[in-house]
Amino acid sequence: MNKRQNLTTGVLLMAAIILVVNVFSYFYFFRVDFTKDRRYTLSKPTNDILASLTKPVTITAYYSENSIPAIARARSEFKDMLTEYAARSGNKVVFNFVNPNKSDSLEKIAQKNGVYPNPVQMREKDEMKTVKVYLGAVVKMGDKTDVLPIIDPNGSLEFDLSNSIKKLSIDKKPVVGLLQGNGEPPLADMPQVAESVNALHTMQEVKLSDVTPIPAEYNTLALISPKDTFRPGQLHQLDAFLARGGQLLIGYSGLTADLRNGVGRLGNNINLSGWLAEKGIILDNKYVIDASCGNVTVPQNGMNFNISFPFLPMIGTFANHPVTKELRSVLLAFTSDILFTGDTNKVKFTPLAFTSDKSGLKEIPAKFDLEHKWQQSEFPFSNLVVAAAVSGVDGNKNARIIIVANNDFAVNGSGKQAMKLEQDNVDLFANSVDWLSDNTGLIELRSKVEKFVPIKEVNDGQKLFLKAFNFSLPLLLVIIYGIIRMQVKKRIRTKRMEEIYD
Repeated sequence: MNKRQNLTTGVLLMAAIILVVNVFSYFYFFRVDFTKDRRYTLSKPTNDILASLTKPVTITAYYSENSIPAIARARSEFKDMLTEYAARSGNKVVFNFVNPNKSDSLEKIAQKNGVYPNPVQMREKDEMKTVKVYLGAVVKMGDKTDVLPIIDPNGSLEFDLSNSIKKLSIDKKPVVGLLQGNGEPPLADMPQVAESVNALHTMQEVKLSDVTPIPAEYNTLALISPKDTFRPGQLHQLDAFLARGGQLLIGYSGLTADLRNGVGRLGNNINLSGWLAEKGIILDNKYVIDASCGNVTVPQNGMNFNISFPFLPMIGTFANHPVTKELRSVLLAFTSDILFTGDTNKVKFTPLAFTSDKSGLKEIPAKFDLEHKWQQSEFPFSNLVVAAAVSGVDGNKNARIIIVANNDFAVNGSGKQAMKLEQDNVDLFANSVDWLSDNTGLIELRSKVEKFVPIKEVNDGQKLFLKAFNFSLPLLLVIIYGIIRMQVKKRIRTKRMEEIYD
């Protein structure tokens, strides 16, 4: 009877413990992350975004389910992250997974929502075949929708997801000012970068006055390709803007290319170079040439030929920085290099983009000769800096400048002169604005990528030992437990016998 009561009590107690644990885990979720790179730990910016949600967020993940291990792992990791987001948001983030490969109707729904398949080669039964793989998601908040058409398993998953939620949760976008008044191109001449920036901000033209301070609503400004001289009062307003912790993106080289006459000269005396030099940012008055470059079309004998033109550097080397993390190739035509002479104990200078290992410099005036036969000796330099970030300007730790030593890297132009920009040129501008205006630190997550950590190689002897150890360890533990239990029972019997005889 006592044994039955004890058993019943034990069962009820165990059920009560399980119930309490489940209730507690529903309201208080936590997970311990033992990974070296803390890949499963959400950052403070993400936690802040989730904590500030006022409306539910619905995430529909369109992920394929198939036998490809990498895809299965990506799906599992994304599901784990969504579970974490749901817990950290107080269940305001709701998600579900859909396998579009399951039926034609589900495929049509996924593609209608902006998620399209990617062809992937896989081996099956000793033959290669192409399968359609879906790796995307649709994020909704109220009547707002954001599509992640392709989620890179090796990219920054947390940044992509948090950035998407942030887009939808912003009621009033912060404004970014495009400075006007010194011959800069208007916003209408920059449609590609305007469209990209407007995803998280509102880009507006703002005239730089030499009397009126820059309005307080502008914390980030862009100064692109100025052509007229700055008045002292205008430069004073820029100083005042930085003094209050403003952020400034500059696209300017100090050089001008006269293509009609085929010569490159020093730009007009607009005294912006001198203003930058006071802050330790030196624009070298030489043209950068690079063996890795774009082409120009030359008509000959009634036919058009493309020839390499080193004055059109194709920049492919970038720093591991949020602004340049995912860039591959940026065209910087007729650019100069950047030097820094400031106090690195007070100001942080971070090079962002570099020329190739075969680059050079041409003194001004530089002749643009399309028939010139370029020699290897003309490219003696490597990794010249053509874009940089400067933090702590003028003694204000919050004041930052990003400078790209190029006048037109973000300008399409107007009329018949308008040209389509390289996508990485657009991304360089948009990333710079995001980094400068970001007060949450979210963009720093762009550098947080999943890294494949291979299993340490072991020799055959070690493998044999590990197999034997894995096989024998459970048996050994059972035997040890049995011996200990036998000894305990033996002591109990001995003690009882001693009590009886006493």
